[in-house]
Amino acid sequence: MNRSAPPYVRDGIVLGAAVGVFGVAFGVLAVASGLTVGQASAMSVLVFTGASQFAAVSVIGSGGGVATAVGSALLLSARNGVYGLALAKRLPERGVRRFAAAQLVIDESTAMAVAQRDPADQRGAFWATGLAVFVFWNIGTLIGALGGNAIGDPKTLGLDAAFPAAFIALMIPALHERPKLAAALIGAAIAVVAVPTTKAGLPILLAALAAPIVLVTQRSRAR
Repeated sequence: MNRSAPPYVRDGIVLGAAVGVFGVAFGVLAVASGLTVGQASAMSVLVFTGASQFAAVSVIGSGGGVATAVGSALLLSARNGVYGLALAKRLPERGVRRFAAAQLVIDESTAMAVAQRDPADQRGAFWATGLAVFVFWNIGTLIGALGGNAIGDPKTLGLDAAFPAAFIALMIPALHERPKLAAALIGAAIAVVAVPTTKAGLPILLAALAAPIVLVTQRSRAR
């Protein structure tokens, strides 16, 4: 008798399909920013972190330099390192599987893994979600890149705002803690001032200063 797949497999596939829609948006924006179809697809395969990819192509598309684009992308992808530390004990992988797992450490796979109680389910949820998101994201990127020229200016369809809106939606649940809310508000204030006065990409880097400001303030109060 065949057993049905665990619920996290279905959930991972559904989540992957939803992320694939944003992959289409990224493909369109990447081509509109001057990347080729091959470059956009290679970025999704090798980088595979949506926020960083959107930041990089947005900076390039706005006329920013490569260094600023890379800096913005690295800043936004830094959280994946924290995710990796959180998942290290849950994913005792070795060899090639360890490298593959590192590539799949993203918001979605981490959230699905830590939501499970059983260690075996944690590993299963991580791989099911990570692989589903990887496949759908890259398919979406290819579709968007191939159709980017036919669509024209992505701003006419609101695709340029799709990922920022999703990022804000994912961030809101974390703002119930006062330090995180303070960091978000300070970062937003810095960005508002920096956008009209600095080059493309720099507002993201400057807004990151909110995190150490809040951290230092919290430690001072604790002392």
